[in-house]
Amino acid sequence: MTGHTHWVGEFSLDDQVMGKSVNLTVDGRPVVVADENGTLLDALRGPLGCLSVKDGCSPQGQCGCCTVLIDGQPRVSCVTPLRRVAGRSVVTLDGLPAGEADRWAKAFCATGGSQCGFCTPGIVLRFAGLEAATPAGTTPDRDRAARALQAHLCRCTGWLTVLDAWEVAVGIRPAPSGPVDRNASEQRASLEGRSPQMVGPQVALGRGGFAADTAPVGAMIAVPGSGPVENPDSWVVADTLALARQAAGKVQGRRTTADVVPPLQAPPVVSGDAGPVEWDAVLRTVWVEPAPLETDAVWCVPGGETFGPLANGGAFGAKVDSPLPDVARALADMHDKPVLVAPSREETVQFGPKRPPVAGGALADGTGVLRVVRTPGIAEAVASVAPGLNVLEVDVDGPPTAATARAAGWAEAIVLLTGAGAMVPGQPVISPDGAEATAIVEDEGIWVTVRCGEPLDEVILRSYCIGAAHMAWSWITSEGLAVDGSGTVHDLTVRSFGIVRAKDTPAINVDVLADGGRPVNGSDAVFAAVAAATWCYRGCPNELPTG
Repeated sequence: MTGHTHWVGEFSLDDQVMGKSVNLTVDGRPVVVADENGTLLDALRGPLGCLSVKDGCSPQGQCGCCTVLIDGQPRVSCVTPLRRVAGRSVVTLDGLPAGEADRWAKAFCATGGSQCGFCTPGIVLRFAGLEAATPAGTTPDRDRAARALQAHLCRCTGWLTVLDAWEVAVGIRPAPSGPVDRNASEQRASLEGRSPQMVGPQVALGRGGFAADTAPVGAMIAVPGSGPVENPDSWVVADTLALARQAAGKVQGRRTTADVVPPLQAPPVVSGDAGPVEWDAVLRTVWVEPAPLETDAVWCVPGGETFGPLANGGAFGAKVDSPLPDVARALADMHDKPVLVAPSREETVQFGPKRPPVAGGALADGTGVLRVVRTPGIAEAVASVAPGLNVLEVDVDGPPTAATARAAGWAEAIVLLTGAGAMVPGQPVISPDGAEATAIVEDEGIWVTVRCGEPLDEVILRSYCIGAAHMAWSWITSEGLAVDGSGTVHDLTVRSFGIVRAKDTPAINVDVLADGGRPVNGSDAVFAAVAAATWCYRGCPNELPTG
């Protein structure tokens, strides 16, 4: 153990001198932890080294990644003061009874209920608590399991495969059978995730090799200070995360009452031979947060290569151009020590790249104008699927944007053209990668087909496609950030992003069409197809989100 944490019987003179300590039981072992006015999460991930407990939003208490069992009850540890658990029993994923964690991990792996794996340990503990509280001879149904997930967020899976995992683990449905080719599974996951991905039960147990979990022991911690985030001199470096945040004056996240407003005006009507011609469809979108639950952590040793922020994640391309690897490398060399760059949720929202807002008008013949916040590569992305749209990039004060975010630009073009009548819901959408997807959205749910070359692993492919369908539905109906005229983001909590939760997610049915061709990313095509179908289902209002 490190710091001021010791198993009982190893209580140090330093701790006695401090005069403040907390006795508790963690995963069946009695421990003593120095009380420095921190949270249970601080103690678990810090001196106790329990890295299956993840920090996705600390200290907002809104993502569920840090969920543990306290005296058998699921609780989020990032808002639980350490002193509140004095004398109590805390169980992390690693402390579940022998074989139980493996049972859950296998269920999540069998159904595709875990992709990056960052949120899964907290969800497993929520499910374990729900199962343990159930009277003998009964099993909570799928709807109750969905309601239990109200305290959680999952950005990858679209929830339905998570609920499938619940049913498999508790015996409501059998696990899918058949051999699994891990190499093929990881190839498919990497295609869909746009960065190298791990697949297997260890991922569901939170062992995906995230940067914040793998930093060298004793690494210094860096958090953003004042000044440009890409400038290493703007960062505050300290021996611990708590000290770094204190020195930087970290601002607690908040949800604003300000309206979410599209920053761009729609292009004016066009002139035809007979006079002005009204657009057949107009679309205006807002700033959207990609919202990966793993914040953009990166570490580096002096003179070495950086690790992160794409470790088994990558936000479906949104993290590809992160400036943080260069920052971590410069800080490690500057301090001649390993440095972990660890921005908080609020800081990630403030400087992380967003989906670029657009404002467009289109005619039924496929022509039109798409105004978009200036973003490198966005015009090429739109032209790849909608050559009839004239792209006009506009400078707007606001957070950075990225064309690498999932189907950025070209999905908006597909949505606009579908609303204008140049395409129709259910018509195949062909992605720049060459994948083909169709989507129908009705009151009863969402129906999707996808063809993207050799499936490699249908469970993995279906999981990513369900996740993409959920993300598209959520984007069209409810997602957006409040950004003021000066470009400052005001919505800094994960609940303010508008991500649709488990109990509110429609049924999503995915049919993988046989194809022996070269495997390509298929979930981005699904995202665009479902987004277009959802917008039409909602009546093609001029502004997103539709509500």
